[in-house]
Amino acid sequence: MQPLLVLLLAQPVLGTAIRPLAVLAAIFGMGGVALLVLSPEAGLDPWAIAAGLAGAVSMAAGTVLSRRWQPAVPPLTITAWQLAAGGLLLVPVTLVFAPFPMAVSAANLLGLGWLGLVGGALTYIVWFCGIGRVGPAAATSLGLLSPATAVLLGLVVQGETLSLMQAFGLLALVGSIVVSQWTLAEPGSSALGVRHPAAVDDSAGSAGVAIRKTT
Repeated sequence: MQPLLVLLLAQPVLGTAIRPLAVLAAIFGMGGVALLVLSPEAGLDPWAIAAGLAGAVSMAAGTVLSRRWQPAVPPLTITAWQLAAGGLLLVPVTLVFAPFPMAVSAANLLGLGWLGLVGGALTYIVWFCGIGRVGPAAATSLGLLSPATAVLLGLVVQGETLSLMQAFGLLALVGSIVVSQWTLAEPGSSALGVRHPAAVDDSAGSAGVAIRKTT
């Protein structure tokens, strides 16, 4: 639901027009994910659904506000402050519900390093660059690639197979991303989110300063 929530939040917060085709693409993306990951045997947990919705709303709001309040600093600085603040908030919760293990293996440390450096720092640097370049709605629609990537890795690495419904879901998901990128491309940006030099030079405000610092 996050791409749809970003579209709806961007209108009052950023003054961005709600484009019907983008809304339709977001809905198709949601349906594609459902067809891809849900099975007839799947059970729905109300608490898990509530937690998922809360997480989606929180991330959508953070994405939109990151564009509105984008400071004139490099994305690395934004990422460092965001991850540090989030980590400090999670420390007491972690100590209560997931205490540090008594024994840590080399594989544990390698996994932690990958999650922290690649899955955390590097991806969020790219994420904030994307928000500044193509806008929050276009950047968020790419998040639908996450379940698609997981399914494709399952096919390649674990030899899993796709049902007909899952194949339709994957096509709907990829199609929604393509339509969203085409519909939400901002003036001066290509479909891949690369701004033309003139658009960068003419940009104004803190977002424009941040874009120039990262190009």
